[in-house]
Amino acid sequence: MVHLQFLLVLAVAVNFWESGDAKFGEKGEIGPRRRRCLDGSTPRRLKKRERPLSVDGSRGGEICHTFYPRQSCCYTRSAAHQNLHLRDARIFSVTNNTECAKLLEEIKCARCSPQAQNLFHSPDIEDAADREPVLPLLCSDYCREFYYACRGHIPELFQADVDEFCLYFGRRDSGLCFPDFPRKQVRGPASNYLDQMEDYEKVEEMNRKHKHNCYCVHEMLRGLRQPVGIVNCGDGSQRLFILEKEGFVRILTPDMELIKEPFLDIHKLVQNGIKGGDERGLLSLAFHPNYKKNGKLYVSYTTNQERWAIGPHDHILRVVEYTVSRKNPSQVDPRTKRVFIEVAELHRKHLGGQLLFGPDGFLHIFFGDGMITLDDMEEMDGLSDFTGSVLRVDVDTDCCSAPYAIPRNNPYFNSTNQPPEIFAHGLHNPGRCAVDQGRIDTNGSLLILCSDSSSKNATARRILQISMGKDYENEPSLFELKSSSSAPLVGGFIYRGCQSRRLYGSYVFGDRNGHFGTLQKTATGKHWQEKALCFGSRSSCQSSLTGHILGFGEDELGEMYILTSSKSMTQSHSGKLYKLIDPKRHQVPEECKRQVQSPQPLLTECSRLCKNGHCTPTGQCCCSPGWEGDFCRVAKCEPACRHGGVCFKPNKCLCKKGYSGTQCEQVDRSIRKENEEGILDQLVDMTTYLLDLTSYIV
Repeated sequence: MVHLQFLLVLAVAVNFWESGDAKFGEKGEIGPRRRRCLDGSTPRRLKKRERPLSVDGSRGGEICHTFYPRQSCCYTRSAAHQNLHLRDARIFSVTNNTECAKLLEEIKCARCSPQAQNLFHSPDIEDAADREPVLPLLCSDYCREFYYACRGHIPELFQADVDEFCLYFGRRDSGLCFPDFPRKQVRGPASNYLDQMEDYEKVEEMNRKHKHNCYCVHEMLRGLRQPVGIVNCGDGSQRLFILEKEGFVRILTPDMELIKEPFLDIHKLVQNGIKGGDERGLLSLAFHPNYKKNGKLYVSYTTNQERWAIGPHDHILRVVEYTVSRKNPSQVDPRTKRVFIEVAELHRKHLGGQLLFGPDGFLHIFFGDGMITLDDMEEMDGLSDFTGSVLRVDVDTDCCSAPYAIPRNNPYFNSTNQPPEIFAHGLHNPGRCAVDQGRIDTNGSLLILCSDSSSKNATARRILQISMGKDYENEPSLFELKSSSSAPLVGGFIYRGCQSRRLYGSYVFGDRNGHFGTLQKTATGKHWQEKALCFGSRSSCQSSLTGHILGFGEDELGEMYILTSSKSMTQSHSGKLYKLIDPKRHQVPEECKRQVQSPQPLLTECSRLCKNGHCTPTGQCCCSPGWEGDFCRVAKCEPACRHGGVCFKPNKCLCKKGYSGTQCEQVDRSIRKENEEGILDQLVDMTTYLLDLTSYIV
């Protein structure tokens, strides 16, 4: 009898607790919502070796385990299939290797969540009863990322703009949302996220093991339009310059503010490719090593204008010098444009076009083979002499008649068969190349590493060490990659930053599909060893790489950045900027910090006084056509001005009164008539005076 009374009291207490919990949790104000699977059942506590299945019961268990390592609603294959409706199956049918497919694999895991009932049927949403449980309540930033990545793959789901879509499927308040629920909660009974588990000590231990082998990325910026490169100018301002393929260069301040006005806008000159695989557009930017004083920068892009508009070629690859504005250090003066090199190309792939300066101060220019055959070269009639080559030129010249000089130690300096600009040749499809600013190789030359493909096998990928006079058509590679991936390589940088000691001196690279690796010299220093570069998951790093890899960059401190985009179209604002972080150390250790200097306008004598010409990198004022003298202040008129006229503009004379014409050679007729009439009057007066004087004497 006592046992029966105890059971009745316990049943009443349980009923009261459930009703009270539902009541208090209705608005989430007093008590937390109870954990329930989508069908109302209680989530199962997983054993150590168990992994939750993905919604379709196939792959994705490891992905879901990173979200729910302790409890899950997808603990059997049958339960997983019961939760997938026909309409959901159509939406989640994207299985290609895209960013959308990756996000869908993550979103499927929301049904495995111990909070699935609250994620799909939240009482906080007024129309929750009418919602179809297709997608969970998405966190705001995650919802926008999902919208832009998948709207081209699932058009039936995206019938509204991003704001309306995320208003319906996104979380409007600070409550539960996928994937980082509950927001701003470090740990607690309602949390099951990897970094928010109740057993906080075990999480820290797990993170320490994870951080031992992996690195993290921190999302710095999003909304870029097809970024292709990121560089710094080395003037102490710690600004980052982001290249967008369409023809814009944007400035990102140290405060992570993207300046609205572009640093350089040449989109009207750039011939831009919008389809996947079309490499045309703004290609590269390199700042002069002495940029802080001379303000020189060098840009490469594809175009099809002016005298090259007619011909057998598809486009022109052009290298141009610009100078920053004298008044505004955040904008380039477009009037300072000087064309260095123009190369006609037939095809839209294997272009190269990268520019970089080495510690020797010379500018290196990298050209791909442009997919040109021998027949193409005959048709181009000698215009492709730089195809597949590395050029090295000296831009620090005072010769005003030529934009650059040829270094005397170039391998073909005195050659009659090869252009003297060529430093090395035999490249095919170079990705990004990097020069080690911290050291030189054993032969005393620069250490330049480039990613490239092989001519014998288009899918073979290699890392080249560029050396003077080498022919890489037959020269062995520094390293042949053994990865099974066939995605194009995107060369990176030799890390010389301060934040990560274990990465120091490693060459970091990747491919378009997001496979990363490093090359490190062995203990003997004679060989290079490849290691996979591991990046932590969103759960352990609070951010993860998304999209195709477009390029690498480094800031003035030597820290590394990665550019991605989930779209290949230049019109898409899906570009992102990430910073590589070593989780073993603080993001910016004190010993790695430097004081930010404000960018200053040019203060050299040449920049202040040379008004009608351009300054060479060494500070000499080269006059524009029609000007001469010190700092180009004297205009030239040919032939010279006549009758005392003054030349004030090229071939324009300022004439004295009574003269006109381009050289003041003409006399004004009206003034001549007035002068003649005045002389005649004077003669009449003189004659009258003489007659009067004669009569008086008589």
